[in-house]
Amino acid sequence: MSFFNKIKNKFTEKNSSQEQKQEIEEKKEKINEADLTVIPDDIPEKQINEEKIEIEQEKEQEKEEGKSFFKKMTSFVDKTKESISSALGIEKIKEGLSKTRTTFSENLRRVLRTGRKIDADLLDEIEEILITSDIGVDTTEQIIDSLKSRVKKENFENAENLYKIIKDEINQILISSPSAENDKLYEIDSENTPYVILVIGVNGVGKTTTIGKLAYNYKNAGKDVIIGAADTFRAAANEQLEIWAKRAEVDIVQQGLGADPAAVAFDTLKSAQAKKKDVVLIDTAGRLHNKTHLMAELDKITRVMKKLKPNAPDEVYLILDATTGQNAIFQAKEFSKVAPLTGIVLTKLDGTAKGGVVIPIANELKIPVRYIGVGEKIDDLQVFSANDFVDALFEDHATLENE
Repeated sequence: MSFFNKIKNKFTEKNSSQEQKQEIEEKKEKINEADLTVIPDDIPEKQINEEKIEIEQEKEQEKEEGKSFFKKMTSFVDKTKESISSALGIEKIKEGLSKTRTTFSENLRRVLRTGRKIDADLLDEIEEILITSDIGVDTTEQIIDSLKSRVKKENFENAENLYKIIKDEINQILISSPSAENDKLYEIDSENTPYVILVIGVNGVGKTTTIGKLAYNYKNAGKDVIIGAADTFRAAANEQLEIWAKRAEVDIVQQGLGADPAAVAFDTLKSAQAKKKDVVLIDTAGRLHNKTHLMAELDKITRVMKKLKPNAPDEVYLILDATTGQNAIFQAKEFSKVAPLTGIVLTKLDGTAKGGVVIPIANELKIPVRYIGVGEKIDDLQVFSANDFVDALFEDHATLENE
C-alpha cells in the first residue's frame, strides 16, 4: 500500500467513525422522543401510563375516523356509479322502445283528446289500440275491465283522464309479475357457485348474442364467467361465440362441429369448478318445442351437468324475438310445457313497434322477464324494470294535456 493510500484510509476511517457515532446519537434521540423516556423525575408513573394510554386511544380513534371516512367515500362513489349506470340504462330503454312508444302513444293521443267524453265507442277504440300493440286479447280485456271499474268508481268524464289510468294499470300488471324481482340478478350465493345458466330458443332469436352480453354484464358485476359453446350444429356458432367471449374478456369451452352438446356442457362445468368460476353460460342449438330429439338433447345436457352439480342448471332462460309479436307468446307457452323455464330474455326491442308483447308475457305466463335487448352493442342488454319500461312506453302526461 502506498504512503498516500495509507493517509487516505486513515482519514476515511476517522470520518466514517464520526458519522456512525452521529447516527447512533440521532437514533437515540428519536427513540427517546417516541418512547417518552425523557421524562421529568417528579411525574408519577401512574400519570405517565395514563397519558400513554390516552395517546394510544387518540391514535386509534384517528385511525377509525380515517377508515370511516374512507368507507363513506367508497359508498358515495359506488352509489354515484350506480346512479349514473341506472340513468344510462333508462335512456337506453327509452331509445330502444322509441318505435313502440311512437305508435302506441300517437294512437292513444288520437282517441284520448281533450274534451272527448268517455263512452262505449271510446272504450272500443282503446281496446283496439291495445290489441294491435301486441298486448294480447286476454291482457287487453283485463285492462279494459279495470278502466270501466275506475271510471265508474271515480266519476271520470273526460277522455284525457284515461291516459294515466291505462299507464297505472299496465304498471300494476308488470310490478305484480315475477319480473318485479330483478334487482338482485347479479348477486350470487357463494355457496352455490358456479351458477349455471342454460340458454334455449329457436333459431335466429339472438341466443349467442345474448350470451355474449350476459357474460359482459356479469363480468362488469365482478363475476368470473365461463361460456360453454354447446351449439355444435350451426357451422358459425363457435366462431361467433368466440368473438363475443373475447369482447367480454371471459373464458370459453368449445369442441368441433357435430360434437356431443352434453359433453361440451359437462366439460364447461367441470372446468368452471376446477377454476372456481362464478357463472357458467351454456349456449344451445336452436330448436323448436315440437322437435322431440332436440328436446331430448336438452334433457341429456341437464342430466350430465347434475352429475357435477345436483341442482344444475340454476336458470333456464328462453330467448324470444320481440319482432315476432304474438308468436313470441306462443313460443313461450309451448317451451314452458317441455322445459323448466325460470326467465325470459326479450331481444330486438329496438327494431320493432311490437314492444307491448312484454306485458302479456309477464301477465299471462307468470315467467319472469329478466332482460330486454335494446340495441346491438355489448352493453345494450338491460335488466328488465317494470317502472322503467312503463315510463319509456308512455309519453309524459303533461305533453298529452298540452296538445
